[in-house]
Amino acid sequence: MTVAVCEKKLNSKPEGLNRAQAADRRRTWGKNALAGQHGQPLIRRFLAQFQDFMVLILLLAAGVSFFTSWLQGSTDYIDSIIILLVVNVNAVIGVVQESRAEKALAALQEMAAPQAKAVRGGRTVHIPAEDLVPGDVVLLETGDLVPADIRLTQTTGLQVQESTLTGESRAVRKDADILCSETAPLGDRHNMCFSSTSVTAGHGRGLVVETGMHTQVGHIAHMLTTQKTPQTPLQKKLEVTGKVLGTGALVLCGIIFIMGLVQGTPPLEMFLTSISLAVAAIPEGLPAVVTIVLAAGMRHMAEHRAIVRHMMAVETLGSASVICSDKTGTLTRDHMTVTELRDASGLLPAHSTRRRELLDDAALCTNCTVDGSHISGEATEAALCEAAGNKAVLDRQFPRVREVPFSSARKRMTVVVRLPGGRFRVITKGAPDVLAPLCRGGCALAQNHEMATRALRVLAVAQKEVSSFSGVSDQSLESNLQFIGLIGMSDPPRPEAKDAVALCQQAGIRPVMITGDHVETAAAVGRELGILGDGSVLSGPELDAMKQEELACNIYRYTIFARVTPAHKVRIVQALQSRGEVVAMTGDGVNDAPALKAADIGCAMGRSGTDVAKGAADMILADDNFATIVEAVREGRGIYSNIRRTIHFLLSCNVGELLAVFVSFLLRLPLPLAAIQLLWVNLVTDSFPALALGAEPVDRDVMKQKPVRRGSSMFGGGMGWSILVEGCLIGALSLLAYTIGRVFFDANPANPVIGRTMGFAVLSLSQLAHAFNMRSDTHSLFEKGRPRNPSLIAATVACGAAMAVVVAVPALAVIFRTAVLSPLQWLLTLLLSVVPITVVELEKALKRVQEKHAARRRRMLPNKINRQEP
Repeated sequence: MTVAVCEKKLNSKPEGLNRAQAADRRRTWGKNALAGQHGQPLIRRFLAQFQDFMVLILLLAAGVSFFTSWLQGSTDYIDSIIILLVVNVNAVIGVVQESRAEKALAALQEMAAPQAKAVRGGRTVHIPAEDLVPGDVVLLETGDLVPADIRLTQTTGLQVQESTLTGESRAVRKDADILCSETAPLGDRHNMCFSSTSVTAGHGRGLVVETGMHTQVGHIAHMLTTQKTPQTPLQKKLEVTGKVLGTGALVLCGIIFIMGLVQGTPPLEMFLTSISLAVAAIPEGLPAVVTIVLAAGMRHMAEHRAIVRHMMAVETLGSASVICSDKTGTLTRDHMTVTELRDASGLLPAHSTRRRELLDDAALCTNCTVDGSHISGEATEAALCEAAGNKAVLDRQFPRVREVPFSSARKRMTVVVRLPGGRFRVITKGAPDVLAPLCRGGCALAQNHEMATRALRVLAVAQKEVSSFSGVSDQSLESNLQFIGLIGMSDPPRPEAKDAVALCQQAGIRPVMITGDHVETAAAVGRELGILGDGSVLSGPELDAMKQEELACNIYRYTIFARVTPAHKVRIVQALQSRGEVVAMTGDGVNDAPALKAADIGCAMGRSGTDVAKGAADMILADDNFATIVEAVREGRGIYSNIRRTIHFLLSCNVGELLAVFVSFLLRLPLPLAAIQLLWVNLVTDSFPALALGAEPVDRDVMKQKPVRRGSSMFGGGMGWSILVEGCLIGALSLLAYTIGRVFFDANPANPVIGRTMGFAVLSLSQLAHAFNMRSDTHSLFEKGRPRNPSLIAATVACGAAMAVVVAVPALAVIFRTAVLSPLQWLLTLLLSVVPITVVELEKALKRVQEKHAARRRRMLPNKINRQEP
């Protein structure tokens, strides 16, 4: 709309609203503030965390452990205490996670301008920004935060930094006199200013058209409050694992209890046996181990400048299959740089007089100020002054006496400076196509075209000398100029970004650029970094024309999305997720916050990021660097592998315990393990090596593997079968030791104290040995050059010593129902305990042979195909 039409529609006048009109509109429209979300009380949110099935199973396990101790007359409730502690810690973490949206919204509210300069009844007044209403006349000056969405009515050199909304790094020049298309993207609405952006230069006046939740930043706040954060892959898999294990344990206990009653076993004895099996089946230490492994991963990633706010995000990074990255500041340096200087004949030599003259004239024709080494001013002009390197000296030598300011209509700026001899130099800089008609002999448009095709921002510089300029019109001043040269500028890619993109592609991760910048610029940067590849660029208007189903269907055709809005970013993330991708999204502005929250892993920028983006994100990159994301993915993959190792280890050990108890029950043998022994194994022998496996160094080949697909089983890749086989092996070895002790060493087979002790010792020590098998699925334990895991060695020594003490110290032997073993019995125990290492080493050797044969067949396959071609 024109200014006149806008004033009529808003029933406003240049002298502003009067007090009565403003009050009436405030009752209609409400305050100019972002609406808060009414959250549940803290205690209710905390109690809601206990509705999860895995948590209920853990509570059941705590009750079972407590009831077992009570029936036995024991005061050892440590198992119950630890389980309850883990459950409460997880509940606290859940409450913190759910508070992220509230924190993000609070950060949005803090960004609102607290004061505004308005015109009310013809007088300029300072009022709280929340009191503004549609139709108010607002004055804007350099340094102001824009308090509402405003249609400009007057502008003088007005520039606004809108990067938090549009993603563009450069300040945008505003002009009240132009008209925009109704479908113009946010970044192209040059006659508008938007709430929470900032004025960097000039001044202006405008009409408030939207306030509060109706503003562009209000739309983002609405998306933040309605957008749900998806469950991480690990959360889903642990939930399924917990349901399977818990349900299986309950069913098994019920079956055993009924079978015992049928066989005539006393009910209390059968109840204790069933409880022992439940304790053996449920890995009480699993949530605690996973939590501690993730917390350790958070600390390690913080050392690599990736600060994780949401613990489960550590693992999600390892599963990331797509990284959607902003361009400015993440893939590029976010610093405009002069990269090329040309005249009509081509590139200017590095130390030529012509090059020096071009840079000096360009620096003189800027409004930057220099304080020591710091240059203040608009990004493009600052780049010119930085390249010249002597702006302060030039201003003293050639003082400015006149200026014709830049405007979006003129697309050029002119200054007049005084020369030492009393003459004057007129210097003009601007778009080459605009300066060409003003210069004698044109403006080297062929050179300009060649530079523009490489997405350089090109400025032309021209000059002339005059003896006087008084009484000369601006039009005459800017005529008959002498073309000096062209200056090409760009925001160059970070030097490490290209290698990081290549590493992503090697790791099966799809890098995608999502930016508010223009299509040509985005394509040029994407081509240089290797992101564009065989894909294509989709612009925001083209995306608007697509339905969500069409976008999801064609999402893999595009590797770059340019000129996008906040809603576009969310749509892109959701389209990728609908195709089964685990999406990591980077961003720094308010405009990125909804997409950061919608993504599986949101990565906010630590340096340039707004509080809103940081509040909505799972991870903050301290150095705003794409390469840091890739390093975080590597760490995340290592952590995911470690979590799989711990689950593999814990469940194979639990299968062994179950098998030993279950088989002896079926054979009507005395129980091979007492309940207190099962508790000891679960709390000590299982948990500490599992924690140590969580500190395993990242495998050197981890970035040569494909990412874990969404929905894939935690037990995929043969892990479920391995758990079963290895558990059966551990259980069989424990039963064998129990049988040897009971048959050959116990005086009373009906009360097999030595047999139970040997079975208990083999179960514990074989699990310690088996922990070393978990370090790698393919690499041998004895392979040279493999990094060591001191934590695992320390855990093994400590648990082995604790096991020996439990058996050897008489006072503890009474509590744990063990007997002191002879040297022969210890020798048999140790020999049986190392069998898992021997068996798994043979299995790994067989795997390596199979992989070599498979690799050889893959190498030969192309040759066979080539020989078959005509």
